[in-house]
Amino acid sequence: MAKKVKDTAYLMLSSMLRAREAGMLTRERMDRMLSAPSFQESAKLLCDCGYEDMSACDNKGVNDALSRRRAEVFAELANMCPQSSVVDIFRAKYDYHNLKALIKARAMDVGCEGILSDCGRVAKEKLVEYTSEEGALGSLPPDMQEAYTEAAELLARTGNPQLADFELDRRYFALLTALAAESGSAFLAGYVRTLIDSANLRAAVRTVRMGKDTGFMLGAMVPGGSIDCEILAKAAESADSLAAAFGAATLEQAANLGAQAMKGGAMTAFELECDNAVSAYLAGAKMIPFGAEPVAEYMALLENEITAARMILTGRLAGIEPEVIRERLRDINA
Repeated sequence: MAKKVKDTAYLMLSSMLRAREAGMLTRERMDRMLSAPSFQESAKLLCDCGYEDMSACDNKGVNDALSRRRAEVFAELANMCPQSSVVDIFRAKYDYHNLKALIKARAMDVGCEGILSDCGRVAKEKLVEYTSEEGALGSLPPDMQEAYTEAAELLARTGNPQLADFELDRRYFALLTALAAESGSAFLAGYVRTLIDSANLRAAVRTVRMGKDTGFMLGAMVPGGSIDCEILAKAAESADSLAAAFGAATLEQAANLGAQAMKGGAMTAFELECDNAVSAYLAGAKMIPFGAEPVAEYMALLENEITAARMILTGRLAGIEPEVIRERLRDINA
């Protein structure tokens, strides 16, 4: 009976989200926003996708409005999805962003409330409260409680915020792996592996670009991807070997561009292709009629839509040429 109820809930939710996708930001709509004669008219076009009117906003207003949109949809889906783990795979990123900000701000004795996100599993006000009051950490989800304690102690012991970030990244991706397993979806497990592969590929390329050693590279990588960290670090000793390590895989083209970046090529195209590869993987959910996969795909589409909207609107506000903005836009697969 429980399975039947869950399947029915997923069927209804999937149908609703598939219908919503038709109204999302497409490449044609993005082109219209870029071609609009003014920022105001560009912003008004986004209202057709369900966003509030941002035509009178400044840069901060745009970012705040887009963050509200994400938080509202995430909260809605958290209430509707029969498996919280599916939605939490996307919400956890903001929890760990907040932990990074809080730990570093507390170490420097400065405030950080202005950069905290309200899109995670724990409201930012509650997170500030739980991490500032003696004995209140137990009110956090266990993964966040442990991550905060370990990263804060690591920063206090070493004085190196980068090491604290690496620790939080490892715990974040371990959480995603556990959530994907909890969902029971092989597709979501593959999505998390793709995220980890992308993160590790970026770490390898950046390490080489910075002239750091293999130890630093391994410290920046996280386990759980389709390519073992040690094997990837060895491959990163040569640009050609790095490209070959991802041959015929989702990140093949990203690895090719990463190899070029290791030799001094532009990072922009490489970073963009890493994002596009993850989006391309998620696009495979279109073939699955209902279940966890359409929910995950919709949340990823929303994230990409918000990223594209922010790039266009803040770019228009800054007077950046439309063609320059267009080159930086990700493939949103809408």
